[in-house]
Amino acid sequence: MKIQILKQTGSEIKFLVEGITPAFANALRRIMVSEVPTMAIEWVEFRKNDSALPDEVLANRLGQIPLTFDPRIYNLPEECKCEGKGCRRCQVKLVLKKKGPCTVYSGDLKSRDRDVMPVYDNIPIVELFENQELEFEAIAQLGLGKVHAKWQAAVVGYKNLPKITINYSKCKGEKCRKCVEKCVKKVLNIEKGKIVVSDPVECNMCMQCEEVCPEGAIKVTPVEDTFIFTVESASGLKPEEIVVKTTEILEKKMKELNKKIK
Repeated sequence: MKIQILKQTGSEIKFLVEGITPAFANALRRIMVSEVPTMAIEWVEFRKNDSALPDEVLANRLGQIPLTFDPRIYNLPEECKCEGKGCRRCQVKLVLKKKGPCTVYSGDLKSRDRDVMPVYDNIPIVELFENQELEFEAIAQLGLGKVHAKWQAAVVGYKNLPKITINYSKCKGEKCRKCVEKCVKKVLNIEKGKIVVSDPVECNMCMQCEEVCPEGAIKVTPVEDTFIFTVESASGLKPEEIVVKTTEILEKKMKELNKKIK
């Protein structure tokens, strides 16, 4: 297996993996999306809600706010020593008290743990008009995306690495050069009178270049054992943390399977 980082930002990572099967690639994607634990609000106790939105709608909105957390401190409720009853190792309390007129944002949430805070402070929750009040206590805990989408760690996509082959004996003349104009990703360019491939990673395999060129001039095929992953964090975890945690979860699953088979 060979891995290459293609792009990395604070919220997204793009990498290439060579030497794996489609089944393995899909297993990685599924774990990243649905089995990496993240923090989200699970319970809300409203003390006062004069807004136009009912309690259940506000609770749902609060649950969708991604929260930062330290994965070394918090446990899943079912794996905690308290057996899911609730303690400082598996739950954290957040409170909010606001009076209108104003717009209530995610940044207005006050947490009992400075490590557990909204990833973004500018997520609107509700608008309060004159003399309207909103007050509640919320409990956040770890969960999995396969249980509820609010715990989804990331948005993940992958594709095969495209292989673009140019037959220069057929790829010549103005008709063939139309493929450069048709390439929406600008993967094909003209250098010294010849069509060249600048960056095959960006190719989305739309096949328009094959359609406008003479038959057999350009061939676009997927590399069967090489995949490009794009991981965008939708939680309080960094994208690289999600990838590393995914490999740990997959390794644990394989060890359990091996143990049961033996």
